[in-house]
Amino acid sequence: MTASLGDGSARITLIGRAGCHLCDDAREVVRRVADDTGVDWVEVSVDDDADLLARYSEQVPVVLVDGAQHDFFRVDEQRLRRALSGLADRGVRTVSSEELATAAGVNSAKLRKDLSHLGSYGVRGVGYDVDYLLYQISRELGLTQDWPVAIVGIGNLGHALAGYGGFATRGFRVVALFDADPAVVGQVVAGLPVRSVDELADFTREVPIAIGVVATPAGPAQGVCDVLVAAGVRSVLNFAPCVLQVPDGVDVRKVDLSTELQILAFHEQRKAPADPSEAVNE
Repeated sequence: MTASLGDGSARITLIGRAGCHLCDDAREVVRRVADDTGVDWVEVSVDDDADLLARYSEQVPVVLVDGAQHDFFRVDEQRLRRALSGLADRGVRTVSSEELATAAGVNSAKLRKDLSHLGSYGVRGVGYDVDYLLYQISRELGLTQDWPVAIVGIGNLGHALAGYGGFATRGFRVVALFDADPAVVGQVVAGLPVRSVDELADFTREVPIAIGVVATPAGPAQGVCDVLVAAGVRSVLNFAPCVLQVPDGVDVRKVDLSTELQILAFHEQRKAPADPSEAVNE
């Protein structure tokens, strides 16, 4: 369905461009949500409108709801789980899809559709049972069991990760710390001794590791990853500022804090007035 962005005939607007595979994915999501809710939607291309190109060319696909940017219709399961945990901690027994959508920052119709895939449809006029829904999402995410975690690289970041109490409450149990620096090996951090990275293979024979965390500088990161994989670790969380090469069957998730800050800086710059004097005069 296509129309002018300004004709006011639709509540949902998808802004994309030709040859954008992410736009193809977003189109399917918007179509499903529109069909679910019975609202009209339109699709426009930044390539056909100079104003849209200037504003959104670096952000497509973009979704607008009633003219306001809404981003993507995606449910972040981890964020949703945190919202549910907060409700449970406050003693809330049931929650409506609208309340849950607001807490998670997503669209309520899409939330209901996604939760239906978990087998949880809720009760009309009552909502969802918080404890049961929390269990369902935890089960789907594999968080109803403990996952042993090893952290390699006990610098400032490694120290912080080792001492973070939130891991245990979500099923992640830090069981070992490793470092290559003789000055660090032997220290006790968060109640665990820091072992030499040379001991990693022997340690995993006694205590299987499900997830390895690489918290080293970029230089040694690939070597650390290779040691983890050789020891049988099949899931790696990488905080090092580099791309790790792993064989098939090994999953790597990269956490690049500097990139996230750059993204925020980009959006902050777009919010700033074009003329610095405007901010002073206001």
